[in-house]
Amino acid sequence: MARLTIVLSQAPGKHPAKRALEEGVVAALLLEPGLEVSVVPNLYDLGPDHTGRLFLGAVRGDLVVLSWLYPRAAFWLLDRIGIQGHEGQSQLKHPADDEEEDPAEPETSADRPVAIGPVGAIPDRHIYCLDLRDFNKPEPYLKEVARIVAECRDRRDTKAREKAANHPVIVQLGLAVNGTANSLATAETPAFAPEALLAPAGRRWYPVIDYNRCTNCLECLDFCLFGVYGVDGLERILVENQDQCKKGCPACSRVCPQQAIIFPEYKSAAIAGANTGAIGGLKIDLSKLFGGDVADALSMAVQERDRELVNDGRTAVGMAVGIPKRQEGKPQSPKDDLDKLVDDLDSLGL
Repeated sequence: MARLTIVLSQAPGKHPAKRALEEGVVAALLLEPGLEVSVVPNLYDLGPDHTGRLFLGAVRGDLVVLSWLYPRAAFWLLDRIGIQGHEGQSQLKHPADDEEEDPAEPETSADRPVAIGPVGAIPDRHIYCLDLRDFNKPEPYLKEVARIVAECRDRRDTKAREKAANHPVIVQLGLAVNGTANSLATAETPAFAPEALLAPAGRRWYPVIDYNRCTNCLECLDFCLFGVYGVDGLERILVENQDQCKKGCPACSRVCPQQAIIFPEYKSAAIAGANTGAIGGLKIDLSKLFGGDVADALSMAVQERDRELVNDGRTAVGMAVGIPKRQEGKPQSPKDDLDKLVDDLDSLGL
């Protein structure tokens, strides 16, 4: 039976409370049978040649990643480095979520434009991302991992029964041979020394694209003047030169119509990948959406971009270059709640 792999991504720095939680979670999971448990540095900082990233790329089965990032950010960060799978649904909830009053209506497929989706065929495995900021004790994470173990086992058993039903047992030379005898075999994950997995990783800053929201409007490509974005052979947007991104600048995220661009370590939850402020919902935090004291998100993004241009010794361009046109020239779709909200604010002169 394939073993479930658990990877804990450490917080940057050496905060004692965070390290204590990490150690408590890992120590308990190491005692559980049937689990492969490893620790890597901050997931967001892993470069292409880091052993921790090579290890993650070698995992073939179901995967649980515990990190100090929002689950949506962690999932699409993994996708960005080629670690793909179906998104596993965690039942772990921050205590504050239970106290939330009057939650927004869930977004439906009719509320948002069609997203381009992830690239290529998705491997037949699930990836679960858990946020270590939700609780300060190991117990909730251990309980959720136990639930995920059972869920993965049930899913594998169901698939095995379905395959067995479709491939009858053949008796040959006195041996009972199932037509899919090797179908559940999985390659063992290569061994990596713990000290290599935990080799220091330099701090990084770059955008991550949520392809379940991205509509390939290419507004980020037009707006960014630092060569971060490009397109692949199918003319799909991608982060082509991530290390050319300017540290601390989230300007392209502010101009994305679908909130599909994530900066996992930005201070604002909406930009860092929290599942809040959905495009189709009415419950929108204006301070996060429009940048607080600045009139709107676009003007704030322009200010941030100009600041980085000047820091590079270039000339500020203001609103003269790469301003989003909301996919000009395409058929006009009905306005959603966000468009109506912007119109209302415009009419008030805000």
